[in-house]
Amino acid sequence: MSPHSLFSKLPLEGLSPELLRAARWVEAHPREVALHSMRECGRRAGLAPASLTRLAQALGFQGFEAIKHLCQESFSTQGGYAGRAEVLQASARQDKDWLTLLNEAQHANSASVGGLNQAAQLEAAADAMLKARRVYFLGLRASHGLALHLHYTYGLLAPNGVLVQGLGGTLGDQVGDIGPPDLLVVTSSASYTRQTVEAALQAQAQGAGVLALTDSALSPIACTATHILLFRTDSPSYFHSMVGALALTEALAAAVAVRGGRKVLAHLQARQDRLDNEGAYWDNSSDKVATARSLNSSRRK
Repeated sequence: MSPHSLFSKLPLEGLSPELLRAARWVEAHPREVALHSMRECGRRAGLAPASLTRLAQALGFQGFEAIKHLCQESFSTQGGYAGRAEVLQASARQDKDWLTLLNEAQHANSASVGGLNQAAQLEAAADAMLKARRVYFLGLRASHGLALHLHYTYGLLAPNGVLVQGLGGTLGDQVGDIGPPDLLVVTSSASYTRQTVEAALQAQAQGAGVLALTDSALSPIACTATHILLFRTDSPSYFHSMVGALALTEALAAAVAVRGGRKVLAHLQARQDRLDNEGAYWDNSSDKVATARSLNSSRRK
């Protein structure tokens, strides 16, 4: 709800002249309210700060911070990334504990995965992945890292994963290969990338299953999906939080491990053996010796 919609419902004739002047100033200056303290707003409006507090109470709020929050939400939405960043800067100037607020939002987003999704939903999605001929993973822009991470962790458990990257303008070619025995695992949150939405629609039209990892059951990729798993992206920062989405991808990978049985265990063991044989990971004892020998050799030269 914007400040304008609040004041349009308020019986202004019941306000004192001072509160009426305060209401009109707030309605006309939502950006200033979003970015400045109550004391500074009062100075700019030529009002006592207490008048702004009384205005908030007349609207049914406990204090002016509620109106400020509404203005910040409205300004952030209209101003895009830059608007949200400006709100973040202003909030940090007034409250130095901005990092705690960010961490609280991240924890809440992560914890919401269990509240938004039941174990049975995760298991059904995992079963669909394990039964598919191929599992295509797609995420663009901010969601690309999620798709890459899920593709990698799923690849440790099963051999049928394909990362859709669209390098060299080949996104349409890759999506065009998806057919009825396949499953597209697609990740996106508001604002939804147009190519992602179109790819999900195309995969559905071609008879493939769609598993949507998204922030709303009403999102455009959820409307095409056979399975829907949800995450939250709330954040006081300029950009939406991806912590909840990452937690969801880890939960989905865990569900595949739970449902995969011996076939998954065998594939995981084979991948582990290959990585060990390739020396993919640092080994403290052998690598320290090799490093010491290399340093000694270079010193002699």
